[in-house]
This record gives sequence, structure tokens and C-alpha cells, in this order.
Amino acid sequence: MPVHDDRVLFEFLTLEGAQAGLSWETILKKRDAYRDAFVNFDPAKVARFTPARVERLLQNPGIVRNRLKVESTVRNAKAFLAVQKEFGSFDAYVWDFVGGAPLVGRWRALGEIPARTAESDTLSRDLLRRGFKFVGSTICYAFMQAVGLVNDHTTDCFRYARVGRLTPGSTQT
Repeated sequence: MPVHDDRVLFEFLTLEGAQAGLSWETILKKRDAYRDAFVNFDPAKVARFTPARVERLLQNPGIVRNRLKVESTVRNAKAFLAVQKEFGSFDAYVWDFVGGAPLVGRWRALGEIPARTAESDTLSRDLLRRGFKFVGSTICYAFMQAVGLVNDHTTDCFRYARVGRLTPGSTQT
């Protein structure tokens, strides 16, 4: 479903990065602990995390205790704030990569859905240039799917048409 809330966008960007190399089910089970650990994904608060706070997070069994992933969340919060300052919101920034409306796939089977696209490649490169970490093209594409930048529901899924009705300006891929 299309998301336009910056806090939710930061949450999904964080969770997609945490999921790298793991199953999505693992991250979903830890989602509440992530919300607690990262102050409900408030990027302004996360950006102020100290090294001592990071060390405490690395002891938290409710989250993925990977130093690079935890530190990247703090770094990404700072970069996220810079994007908000430059574009007015992260929402305005990220939706520009798809022309302001979801790209719509016409996939009949899950196996047809790509792991990355030219748009996710472009988003990944730009996020990396801005100092974000754990934002490779595959992670970016999963993020784009999660926040509705792309509608990759299969054509027989009840969500496919429902999402299409919500996004009249969407572009077919």
C-alpha cells in the first residue's frame, strides 16, 4: 500500500536493512522490539543516539545485534534528516524516483517479480551518495515494494486491483 508518512518510511528503510541476509519473518517477529529500541522510528531521536546507546542496543536480544546494522540505523537517521531538510520530506524525495505514482507490475506468478529494477538501482546509488548504508538495490526494491512505490502484487491477488484503485496515476511496467 502506498505510504506517505516519513516516520513509516524510515521504519521500513530500517527494517529492510536489518532484514539483509535474514528472513522477513525474523524481522516481523522483532518489529515491536525494533520500535522500542529505535524510539518508534523517530529519525530525529535516533540521529542523536550515542555510542553508549549503540552498545546497549547490541545487548538487546529483541533486535538483530549486528553492529554494522545498528550503527547504520543511526547514520541513516542523520542522512534521512538531511534529505528531509533538502526536499521538505523524505516522502517527496523517494516518490520522485517513481514519478509520484506507483509503478505497477503485471506479474502472474511470484517467480516473475524481479529482485531489483533500474529504479531501485537509481534509488540505491542516490541513497549511498547521501551517506546511507544497507541500501543496496535489492534492499531498495524490497523497500519500494513495502511502501507501495511499486505494486508487485500478482494480478490474481486481491490487493492488486485494490492498490490500483488507490493510485490512479500509476504507471504500468
